[in-house]
Amino acid sequence: MSKVKDAAYYEHLKKMLIAILSAFLCAISMKLFLIPAKVYASGLNGAAQLIVDIFHDFLSIDLPMGLLIIALNLPVFWIGWTRVGKSLTFYSFVVIGITAFFLSVIPTHQISDDIILNSIFGGVISAAGVGLALKHGISTGGLDIIALYLSRKNDTPTGRYFMILNGVIIVVAGAVYNWQNALYTLVSRYVNSYVIDLIHTNYQKLTVFIITPHADAVVSAIQENFDRGATIIPAYGGYSKKPIYSVMMVVSNYEIYEIERTIKSVDPKAFIDIVETRRLNGYYHSEKEQNSFLKKRQKLKKDNHKHPNGENIIDCQKRYRRRYQRNGGKQSTITHNEHFQANHKHNKQ
Repeated sequence: MSKVKDAAYYEHLKKMLIAILSAFLCAISMKLFLIPAKVYASGLNGAAQLIVDIFHDFLSIDLPMGLLIIALNLPVFWIGWTRVGKSLTFYSFVVIGITAFFLSVIPTHQISDDIILNSIFGGVISAAGVGLALKHGISTGGLDIIALYLSRKNDTPTGRYFMILNGVIIVVAGAVYNWQNALYTLVSRYVNSYVIDLIHTNYQKLTVFIITPHADAVVSAIQENFDRGATIIPAYGGYSKKPIYSVMMVVSNYEIYEIERTIKSVDPKAFIDIVETRRLNGYYHSEKEQNSFLKKRQKLKKDNHKHPNGENIIDCQKRYRRRYQRNGGKQSTITHNEHFQANHKHNKQ
């Protein structure tokens, strides 16, 4: 098995283990804290929880929560698969399926009679599961996919849609049962959001600074999979006393995990600094524009067309590979860097 296949296999295995752990934490938060206190989870899990309570209390019908969660997520799965992305949707549905399984086998048990403690600990444990999944590029399904689809379509932050969709659950719970439980649900959602922010950034846009001597190779690798521009800034290493580059680019929080992996695959020693972008003024490709551009690029690659600089795409990749092999498997600086180093020698004192 090649190194590329090995890396892909271990990445898939890691994501599956993260999906199982995330699903377990979400199920535990519901079975031990939220369900006994009639405090509702977020998203479609909370909607399923509310539907099960209504059918049980008013119609004396016991619905299996696990199967109901899967049923509610089926339309979402279709939207994600066709509109958002197959990889993200696949792992999301894995999390949903495993969560449904754990909800079916773990018994409901009340640890505390205090509704405040149940709200807080239920929110914290659920957030640990969701944040862990998001940190490794996995969505927990449900409202995540819906909000991501709507934000990509309208180019607005996902938080707005989370607020609206979760607000509906809280209002219905307050109207059907009592407003005290609805308000405690709001407390649990606040704790949940806060902890997720601690584990995984909730900002829509992030600015990435990459310090590397292989600027062109890094940017080329990123642009193979993402339609993101970059600014390459010549710099000088204060410790190494060597010319180096600072690459700056703005990306979305859903792209950051894969972009970090791409950077490290090109330059394992690259220094990466990720900062929150609170406001962006200027042209930035929306997700829809990015997907359209990447489809055109893939078509050009299949058709063996020319790069804007006149070089054939496949020939360009072969040239990078030959340069890599000539250096004994070590990463080599390319024309841009060589030019910089030739013209910016530092005079040693």
